[in-house]
Amino acid sequence: MKFKLLILSILFSLSGLAQNKGVITGVLTDKDMNNAPLPFANAKIKGTNIGVTTDENGKYKISVVAGNHIIQFSFIGYENVEVAVTVKADETIEVNRALGAAGYKIEDVVIQKASSSKEKESALLTEQKNAVDIKQSIGAQELSRKGVSDVATAVTKTTGITKQEGSGNIFVRGLGDRYNSTTMNGLPIPSNDPEKKNLNLEIFSTDIVEYVSIDKVYSSKLFGDFAGGNVDIVSKDFKGKGFLKLEIGSKINTNAVNENDFNLQKGYNSFGFSNPSIPSNGLTEYNFNTLQLESKSPVASSIGISGGETFNVGSSGKLNVFGTISYGNEVNSITDGSVKSINGTGVINKDFEKFTNMSFGTNTTGMANIGYKMNSNHKINFNSVFINTSTQSKEEFTGYFVDGAEDNNGFIRRNKYDKNTLWINQLLGDHKLSERSKFNWAVSLNSITGSQPDRTQNILNNNSGDYVLLSQSASNNHRYFQELKETEVATNLSVDYKFNKNEEGDFKGKFTAGYSAKIKKRDFEATQFNFKSNNSHLADVVDINNLDLFFNQQNYTNDFFEISTFRGDFSAPNALKPQFYKGDLLVSGGFLNTEYKFKKLTTVLGLRAEYLLQKVNWNTSLDPIGDKDELIKLAFLPSLIMKYELNKKQNLRFGFSKTYTLPQFKERALFIYEEVNETKIGNPNLYESDDYNFDLKWEMFPKSEEVISVTGFGKYIQNPINEVTIVSSTNDVSYINTGDFGYVAGAEVEFRKLLFNVKEGNSKKLSAGINASYLYSNQELNSTKVIRETDYNVSFTNKESKLTGASDLLLNADISFLKEWNNKESNLTSTIAYTQFSDRVYSIGTNGRGNQVDKAFGSLDFITKVKLNKSLGLGFVAKNLLNPSINRVQENDNGDVTVLAYKKGMNLSLNINYQF
Repeated sequence: MKFKLLILSILFSLSGLAQNKGVITGVLTDKDMNNAPLPFANAKIKGTNIGVTTDENGKYKISVVAGNHIIQFSFIGYENVEVAVTVKADETIEVNRALGAAGYKIEDVVIQKASSSKEKESALLTEQKNAVDIKQSIGAQELSRKGVSDVATAVTKTTGITKQEGSGNIFVRGLGDRYNSTTMNGLPIPSNDPEKKNLNLEIFSTDIVEYVSIDKVYSSKLFGDFAGGNVDIVSKDFKGKGFLKLEIGSKINTNAVNENDFNLQKGYNSFGFSNPSIPSNGLTEYNFNTLQLESKSPVASSIGISGGETFNVGSSGKLNVFGTISYGNEVNSITDGSVKSINGTGVINKDFEKFTNMSFGTNTTGMANIGYKMNSNHKINFNSVFINTSTQSKEEFTGYFVDGAEDNNGFIRRNKYDKNTLWINQLLGDHKLSERSKFNWAVSLNSITGSQPDRTQNILNNNSGDYVLLSQSASNNHRYFQELKETEVATNLSVDYKFNKNEEGDFKGKFTAGYSAKIKKRDFEATQFNFKSNNSHLADVVDINNLDLFFNQQNYTNDFFEISTFRGDFSAPNALKPQFYKGDLLVSGGFLNTEYKFKKLTTVLGLRAEYLLQKVNWNTSLDPIGDKDELIKLAFLPSLIMKYELNKKQNLRFGFSKTYTLPQFKERALFIYEEVNETKIGNPNLYESDDYNFDLKWEMFPKSEEVISVTGFGKYIQNPINEVTIVSSTNDVSYINTGDFGYVAGAEVEFRKLLFNVKEGNSKKLSAGINASYLYSNQELNSTKVIRETDYNVSFTNKESKLTGASDLLLNADISFLKEWNNKESNLTSTIAYTQFSDRVYSIGTNGRGNQVDKAFGSLDFITKVKLNKSLGLGFVAKNLLNPSINRVQENDNGDVTVLAYKKGMNLSLNINYQF
């Protein structure tokens, strides 16, 4: 009887307890991502073990005893939020919260089942901490904070990377374009420059970027043409609430606005889609575009619109759609410039006391991203990116040069227009087949058309204001047309299989087998029309601002000048046939990675086998008959990555690999390209380099937004490739395997610190970051090897040299302040950023000349952005505030000689954005 009463008492108590319960429900969202749902975040009743994780839509539901409670919301990479609630029996209350990044401690977060937004700095640091691969990433949040508008500048904000002044070419740990690679979402993308391996990263606007990842340590999933680093541009993957955002802006360059008359060649529109073609009957008629100049506004502008929406498909599917289109232009002017060319004994070939460059650039970018998530196991993404860029420039050189301007009365004007149209199309799939296995696939079809239509050059003497065309050489006055067309098909396939499941349900090991391939086809052709004054008109005075008065159909008919190409005049056979080269590249490789976790030590052992075939054929002014060449390589590329967890906050990492460096098409084609101050020709005897890479890294993550790391690295390069001046009548530059070896050794340090973080009321946060790298590089220079292996003769001034592009010291530093008010709907962010690099070798000295060295300088930027309310925002960016003189010297035995100097001016921009 007593036992029955006890059972009834317990059941009655439980019944009453159940009747005294209530429910807390709600949705957690990402405050910094347009309040997108935050899946797998934590909702927990403080002081208890009662807690749940949000579902894929950010929803949660907790049953609790009636009374007063504190509910805690948290997620790795985000702030902790506590909310006091009162729950009544049989009542459901709703508590919704938006979480943002803040200075929490990593160990406070218990559950992590999905990655947070990789646009956020804290989330990327968390991924860096947990990943086995050694990499660095910079997300959209940090790029915005630092006022970065293009990917080239973005990567220079990471440790050990600099950008070559005046271009989008980057150097990773002192290794230039040929040693690096560029991908988008893991798939290769083509170059827009016939001389370069990689795309000019300046044309990639950060508007389409979620984050940029830089792999400095090789992994076998990457193609083997790798030594410096791989830059992977990860495009935006929209999730969350629908939005529509409009942004307009304006920008000035202080040099450009101070010009008395900012003018460029007529005939090109302001949108960047002009594309003049080679005129018909170009050797028998003069029907070329005008050489006259027209004034342009020195004030640049931009406009952009972006939007996204999410649609439910069936019971578990989601369709995310994101699109953006933008147009922007910029105006730049180089002032206080000078250019000089001098040999090793001090004899001056060129001495332009005045050098100016005015330019007008455009960028039109469109992107569509469609993501279809069938369920939690299967997802397909489609990305299409269209980028059209153009740069119109006018360079003018005034001063001395041999063979025509010995009286210091030379004048050269070069008008140039470069247009590049890039179209990237990608389809990617991510499939979880079972608890143990996963299948990823990706395919891409990319194309690029890069043209330099109607580059013009005129060389004259200025005789006390009377300008006379110089015609010692037929090519002094010319018009040049070039076009590059490249298509590339690529694929990535990989299968993961996990094994050895422990008692906690985690797998200790994983096999990854994969295959990747790319097929590239390039067609490049160029035609140059030379205009040579006939003997009876060599002394004709011309109007420098209206050269059409001399170069016109009537004067051509009257035999004032003659027109020819490199094949001859109109009477020569095939005179209008362009010089060309064609390139085909096949790279096909398979890999196997084995990853295993031994308590605190995780290792990844990889092996990649790769076959490549590069074919080049040409018909050029250097080889009018034409020829062809092939390069074949079968490479076995081992790699080892190790990660040791010293404790919850510290890791020790190690990496070793073997890779190679492949010459580019144009470097191996017997083609000549002329600039005002140098001429480059290809070398059919050029061959690949082999590279051995080593890394050792220690890192600590004190808090979510903090990191301290120290890295030591080394690289050994067999048969390094360099650009050098060969022995020739015109001092041509070619591409040469300059020695048997080269090596790089150095150290990198990174430190990010949250100086203070006040959460109460109108929250305030001050953070700072600094990264620095020290680099030592050396390579053998062997003239005998060059003469033995090529058809060229090179006489190196020194027997060894630093690697070109390598700075001994690189430094990036920034400090940022954030203040929020109006219930965090309004905020102010201000950042001061500074970049400094030391001297770096631009080109290797030959024939008694010393190395040409770009001298050290620093750049200071200020960025401030204000969000006035949840819809309206303002931004102001001031770049290159110090406006230093940029100098290049030639280090001759009898002293340094400045061969290039100029100032870029400051860039000031203001933008307004409104989100509906």
